[in-house]
Amino acid sequence: QVDLVESGGGLVQPGGSLRLSCAASGNIFSVATMRWFRQAPGNDRELVADIDVRGTTAYSDSVKGRFTISRDNAKNTVYLQMNNLQPEDTAVYNCYMFILNRARTRWDDYWGQGTQVTVSS
Repeated sequence: QVDLVESGGGLVQPGGSLRLSCAASGNIFSVATMRWFRQAPGNDRELVADIDVRGTTAYSDSVKGRFTISRDNAKNTVYLQMNNLQPEDTAVYNCYMFILNRARTRWDDYWGQGTQVTVSS
């Protein structure tokens, strides 16, 4: 069993910043890809940012230059630094990890519970 716990969401004014964290714990040998997704009401889920085990990153065009994804492999944690937030960034943000179990017998997808980010004046 693996748990992903997110934190850092909240209400912020346009132009403000937030930092999301997502920590994995449990039956973990290693973590490959780590991602952040978001979904606003009435919209499809959007892949916001991606980081592989070597630290190579990728971003959606909508957040490029404003958001930064990073990871701490020792803590099995992924972060999303969000700067210059705008009302269109309002959504529920979910983290995702692709995790190998301690027995090194299987890889599985895991998701965080979601954290609300609201950008409003």
